[in-house]
Amino acid sequence: MGCTVAAQISDTRITEDEIEQHLTFLTSSKTKGRYPGTAGNRRVVKYIRSEFEQYGLKSFNGDYLQKFNAKLRTADGEESSKEVKTWNVVGYIEGNDNHYKKEYIVIGAHYDHLGYGGPSSKKPGSEEIHPGADDNASGVSALLEIAEKMARNRYMLDRSVIFVSFGAEEQGLLGSKYFVEHLPVDKEKVKLMINMDMIGRLNTEKQIYMGGAGTFPGGVKLMKELGIQMGLNPVVHAGEVGGSDHVSFYKEGISVVGLHTGGHSEYHRPEDTMDLINIGGERTIAEYIYKVLIRVVNENYELTFINQD
Repeated sequence: MGCTVAAQISDTRITEDEIEQHLTFLTSSKTKGRYPGTAGNRRVVKYIRSEFEQYGLKSFNGDYLQKFNAKLRTADGEESSKEVKTWNVVGYIEGNDNHYKKEYIVIGAHYDHLGYGGPSSKKPGSEEIHPGADDNASGVSALLEIAEKMARNRYMLDRSVIFVSFGAEEQGLLGSKYFVEHLPVDKEKVKLMINMDMIGRLNTEKQIYMGGAGTFPGGVKLMKELGIQMGLNPVVHAGEVGGSDHVSFYKEGISVVGLHTGGHSEYHRPEDTMDLINIGGERTIAEYIYKVLIRVVNENYELTFINQD
């Protein structure tokens, strides 16, 4: 009996080892920078889908994959006429309250990156693989760990939680835009979106930055208090929503909070590699976001949209 309980407790922990395993796959030479329309991108989609299935996440309409076409950016930053097929990977955990399970929290992280560079690279003319360890293998690794832990503790949920790994973020937030335009649930039932984009570089001051916390009641206080409890130094903005996938939700009147650990000189360069990831720091951040989720899925937490423009 004791061994069984210990095994269950072990299984529900977010671990550095598993974060490292996810990072290793996502940044490997086989995924080739996760560029939309490539075999490396498809390999990552299959990996995330397999993980969702393994955790026991439910799918909408019998499929974890939401297909869409992405127009790729050209050298001048404009959309090209070339469209490629790519996907969002979507799964959910249903809440337990008969009323509140029809309300949803979305948590997301984009999986795509720049491939061999291209127009968005900060190293012009480079033909090296851009592994995108922080941007955004870090966010995907945390998303998977949080999904696994929450799936094992699903009995704690009143509201339901949707997990999304977005495609084609680097091409102009295309995956999140498509998702919001083709929601698998009523838009009015989506109460909050939490986004993780570049959370792998926790610094010595343990600063975790976030915008949009004022778009839902008590958000600033909640994010600060839980961050401090985790030994983090949360830098919380009520507005300053930012420029990642959560923006697509905010524009549609959905409360959001977007988290990151700050910019760095390796951003959008081949040097954004796994060896620079603070894996212990990422584990702490993932646990922090898990605690935030547990709080806001509770029926007693009021969730309404507050405009910060």
